[in-house]
Amino acid sequence: MTFARPLPRHIDDCQPMRAVAREMRQTSASAFSRVLVAAMMSIMAASDVMAQVWPSRPVRLIHGFAPGSAIDVSIRPLAAQLSEQFGQTFSVEPRPGATGQLANEFIARSAPDGYALLAAPGTSLTSAPQLQKAPYDSLKDLAPVAMITAFSFVLVGHPAVPAKTSRDLIALARAKPGYLTFGSTGVGSGFHLAGELFASLANVKLVHVPYRGGGSATMPDLISGRVDLMWDSYGTVRTQVEAGKLRAIGVTGSTRIAALPDVPTIAESGLPGYDLVGWHGVLAPAGTPREMVERLNTTINRTLDRKDFRTLWSQQGFETPQLSPEQFAQRIRRDFESFGKLIKAIGLQVQ
Repeated sequence: MTFARPLPRHIDDCQPMRAVAREMRQTSASAFSRVLVAAMMSIMAASDVMAQVWPSRPVRLIHGFAPGSAIDVSIRPLAAQLSEQFGQTFSVEPRPGATGQLANEFIARSAPDGYALLAAPGTSLTSAPQLQKAPYDSLKDLAPVAMITAFSFVLVGHPAVPAKTSRDLIALARAKPGYLTFGSTGVGSGFHLAGELFASLANVKLVHVPYRGGGSATMPDLISGRVDLMWDSYGTVRTQVEAGKLRAIGVTGSTRIAALPDVPTIAESGLPGYDLVGWHGVLAPAGTPREMVERLNTTINRTLDRKDFRTLWSQQGFETPQLSPEQFAQRIRRDFESFGKLIKAIGLQVQ
């Protein structure tokens, strides 16, 4: 068999063929790019539609502490307002255990469709996972939506404890090392670390007694005197303090709180340098549509900025932050790093 044209013996003789191949590759790449862009636009459009019709059924707000705990007190009135504004029920569902880690993991593993959300105190995301073997990553598996409170803790004691200030308490603890006990909502909670930080800075020995759930679980033993001290939110201890069943010794932040103007900060009343504040927030599973997160953030911030909510929050000792999802994410990461340094400095061990 003969050919009208000899086959090329050198690569230079293949330029027309190479040009054809190049054109085919460019055409294929261009077609693939168009398909990819179209697919991405379709996904974005679907996400936008999902966000616009959400919620079309009840939404669950899950937290990892007992009814009556600080997070429970803060999320319930907000859930009622969200139910009214979205026209769907936002139900609060406590799932106590492991300093909030059971609830956190549940939401981290839930579908990112906006129908299961997490309400959590900051330390259940930033300190507890560093003291427990958490089966999820709080910085990667959860999408920050909105911070709903910021607050100082209140150090309270049984009236039989002869200490009215942090200075008195330090003197008592030094006179009786290992004698005073303090209850908390669990290992790695903010209330646990508040006690450990106090003991570390004051160079005293306090015995930690962790409880499952929240302040409501600790309260009976504190009121009866079986536990001497507790750090908690003002909303949790307010009734007992007003009734004289507990004594407010100090607040943990750098300034006094409006709800307790006569109670000094721990720093000003005997322990300079002591400063610890907490917060509560709402988060969603990672991968929740961006439009849905922003819509929920806007609605929550608008609700918190209302006069009635500012009054309610002030009565509970809460402040009303106004953070975007990005700012909230930055706060979580910053707290995770700072609590990690504190845990290492104090010498707490993973349990």
